[in-house]
Amino acid sequence: MISSPRILLMACLFAVGDVAQAAQSGEKKTVLTTFTILADMAQNVAGDRLNVVSITKPGAEIHGYQFTPSDLVNARGASLILNNGLGLELWFEKFTRQLGKVPSVTLTDGIKPVSIRSDAYKGKANPHAWMSPKNALVYVENIRKAFVKLDPAGAKIFNANARQYSDQIRALDAKLSKQLASLPRNQRALVTCEGAFSYLTRDYGLSEHYLWPVNAEEGQGTPRQIKAVIDVVRAEKIPAVFCESTVPTRGMEQVAKEAGAKFGGVLYVDSLTDARGPVPTYLTLLQKDTDTILKGLGGQK
Repeated sequence: MISSPRILLMACLFAVGDVAQAAQSGEKKTVLTTFTILADMAQNVAGDRLNVVSITKPGAEIHGYQFTPSDLVNARGASLILNNGLGLELWFEKFTRQLGKVPSVTLTDGIKPVSIRSDAYKGKANPHAWMSPKNALVYVENIRKAFVKLDPAGAKIFNANARQYSDQIRALDAKLSKQLASLPRNQRALVTCEGAFSYLTRDYGLSEHYLWPVNAEEGQGTPRQIKAVIDVVRAEKIPAVFCESTVPTRGMEQVAKEAGAKFGGVLYVDSLTDARGPVPTYLTLLQKDTDTILKGLGGQK
């Protein structure tokens, strides 16, 4: 049976420095993930059978993460690394090359990516595939298969946990679809700092506008990017705009002020919070974002 979200978070987000100690205990194999959302998914499948550890901490910006020598030292006790792929973890290839012989699995294998449509990243895959619950089912299946291969004796546990967790994801998908369908036709536009919501807007029939496509080099938006979004918000009379929790909000607050919209709040994409924060799990992240969007754009919970 899957543990409660709070217990899961405590299990999967302990410091990466505990990896070596966990491995030396010999009790459970340790699986690393590149960021907290993958850790939560993986822990739901692993249950109590495996230790799951996120390399990056809650609230971290994942794209340009700078790993440390201690990350490498501590990670050497791991049996497997799970990464997102699609160009999300710009540091991952260098990390694994320096780490040595620890196998890795890319969890977006089998997902058809949405292409980024603008700027220097035009035509490249949008890496935020987990923002579609339908895609999350692929993540879970890839995790299940990886765990069965890693620990065949635990296959029954992994299979049961994956089924249960997938059912939870499907139920939330149906709920979010119904909630977001309540948005008025003239207010079905999501404006954010990063173009991280392409999969969500595709699934639920919203248009998408943003300051920059990927959180790699941008910080607050260039004057050109800000002006372009101001023009869209004014022209389409979009009532609210949003920004992500891992980047400064000042650029989007300027958009809101100059376009006559309101700043609708912070959305969560690249990282969970700790157990005391508003999004300690992947499923609460999706629900919290939906609630924030509905409040800003005039939909119904």
